[in-house]
Amino acid sequence: QVELVESGGGLVQAGGSLRLSCAASGRTFSSSAMGWFRQAPGKEREFVATIRGTGTVTYYADSVKGRFTISRDNARNTVYLQMNSLKPDDTAVYYCAARIGLNGYAIAAYEYDSWGQGTQVTVSS
Repeated sequence: QVELVESGGGLVQAGGSLRLSCAASGRTFSSSAMGWFRQAPGKEREFVATIRGTGTVTYYADSVKGRFTISRDNARNTVYLQMNSLKPDDTAVYYCAARIGLNGYAIAAYEYDSWGQGTQVTVSS
C-alpha cells in the first residue's frame, strides 16, 4: 500500500474551478494506476477519473467528461484533478486511490488497494 493525502478542496460557486492534488508516498507511484472517486451525502462512492502509470491513458465518467482533467507528475509523486465548469451536483467528498503495479487503469473501486482520507468539494448555486 501507499499513503495518499488529498488537498485542494473547498467552496466554489457554480461555473468555477478547483484543482485537487493527491500526494503519494513510496517508490511505486510511477507503476501505479491512479483514480479519483467521489461520494455525495446519502449516495454510493462513484468513479470520476483514472490515469495510467505512464500518464498516457486516461478515462472519465460521462458526468465529468469535458469538464475535468486528470494528470500526474511522477517526479513529484502527485496526481491532480482539474475541475472546471463546476456544478452543484459535483458537491461531494473526493477521494484519491492507487492500484500498485497495475499496467493500465481501473474504473471500479474494488480494483484499488490504497485510499486517501478525502477532501470536501462544495459547489454553491
